[in-house]
Amino acid sequence: MHTETQPSAAQPPLTVRVFRQRFSATRKAARLARLLAVHQFHEWGVPYGSDSSDVAALVVAELAANAVTHGRVAGRDFELRLVLEAGGLLRVEVADARAERGLPVPPPHAPPPDAETGRGLPLVEALAETWGVVDRQVGKTVWATLRVARTVTRP
Repeated sequence: MHTETQPSAAQPPLTVRVFRQRFSATRKAARLARLLAVHQFHEWGVPYGSDSSDVAALVVAELAANAVTHGRVAGRDFELRLVLEAGGLLRVEVADARAERGLPVPPPHAPPPDAETGRGLPLVEALAETWGVVDRQVGKTVWATLRVARTVTRP
């Protein structure tokens, strides 16, 4: 006896968009990572200059700067990976090659006013819904998730 099953109530398809790029571990490349991320956000319907784009760009900039400042290993790149889910959840991942320099979770409290560093991770923590650090085969990945508003839906 053959029975046919009807599809259950239609569920909207889950659309996930992914951008991945490797960069040399330099300050110039960290800046390029932020610029390319903003361009990619725009392509995904998160317009240039919007609050969502600006906040996401700041998170990318901080994580990329940390990768080239604290996670740099001579001759090794860092990698930026952006994942946007249909519901507007953006995951920003920056992987570097230095595993022995893990990050404190939660980040340290605000640095003294005259300190030149130490504000990046508290800023990421304030802007992101969640964030963390995971080990990888070589190095670590620092990630953050945040909600972005898409005003234009692009294929």
